Amino acid sequence: MNIDSRIKSFVTLGNFLKQFSKDGVRQNDNELNALFYIDFEELIKKVNIYNQWFVEDNVRIAIAAITDSLNEEDLVEWISKYINQLSVNKEPKKVAVIMAGNIPIVGFHDMLCVLLSGNKFVGKLSSDDKYLLPFVAKVLIAIEPSFADYIEFTEGQLKNMDAVIATGSNNSARYFDYYFGKYPHIIRKNRNSAAVLTGSETAEELKLLAKDIFYYFGLGCRNVSKLFVPKGYVFDTFYESMFHYKEIANNNKYANNYEYNRTVYLMADTPSLLDNNFLLLKDDAGYSSPIGVLFYEYYDDLELLNKRLETDKEQIQCIVSNSSAIKNTVAFGDAQFPGLSDYADGVDTMKFLTELI
Repeated sequence: MNIDSRIKSFVTLGNFLKQFSKDGVRQNDNELNALFYIDFEELIKKVNIYNQWFVEDNVRIAIAAITDSLNEEDLVEWISKYINQLSVNKEPKKVAVIMAGNIPIVGFHDMLCVLLSGNKFVGKLSSDDKYLLPFVAKVLIAIEPSFADYIEFTEGQLKNMDAVIATGSNNSARYFDYYFGKYPHIIRKNRNSAAVLTGSETAEELKLLAKDIFYYFGLGCRNVSKLFVPKGYVFDTFYESMFHYKEIANNNKYANNYEYNRTVYLMADTPSLLDNNFLLLKDDAGYSSPIGVLFYEYYDDLELLNKRLETDKEQIQCIVSNSSAIKNTVAFGDAQFPGLSDYADGVDTMKFLTELI
């Protein structure tokens, strides 16, 4: 397979998958539907049996985030940055990818990178997300049977790999580093995302911010878990805009976490705690807020805040804001829809893979 055929295969996969996104429409002329449509639709609807966080809406949002970039124009533009390395004829490397399971199909981008770089993908799935990516891989192999020699999933011990990409917590990162440090590797740790508000945001912008907060129940590294607000900021409009997501409290797992954290904070007589019955706001300098909780912190000066964010960059996945004074921001509502070059932890996965020797 050359790079053009690999790209075309993923474009075809994207056309199939977009039918299952939140606003997707079944394509009667899609040839893959006869083989896979009913089974994938059923899997999307029942996967929360295995992981109660994976409700149908969130699975479809994850699929939409994937398919946004699976078009020929975006893929070709992205790959063009690595074309010199890709044009070199070399033996494919076996790349073990240890995946997180915090949000649906979270390992897809790593699989995409490994396969488009011409290497072999060996996926070790999280027990929380065991079914979706293997199904997608099965569709990809039906599109291009040559991928059967390049895709493998294993539940056993990883052996005979040439490189490792591992995603997990700070604790698991130490484990990964100990066991896989001798291989070329990317090891990712805990990160969270933040939003910087100036007080000039419209209600519509704040409603978009609600997506960044509540999609996937806040479990993703690109979910906003921390707000920076100007001193004296009044949260009335913010909370009014969040109210669009009040139904999130109907999910038992989310509600249990919210109630637990609310009880803990109230028993501790936590100061400056704000509550709208489904989202707690807690004045806290940290970034990693519990489920059902959003940390907030006041700032005096945007320039000083920029320096703070730069100092804390190893803890931050992305920053959501409409302020031109804040560096490297993502627009409201876009945090969960990263582009192909928006690499986790800021580490260029494709560069790593194309330079393996």
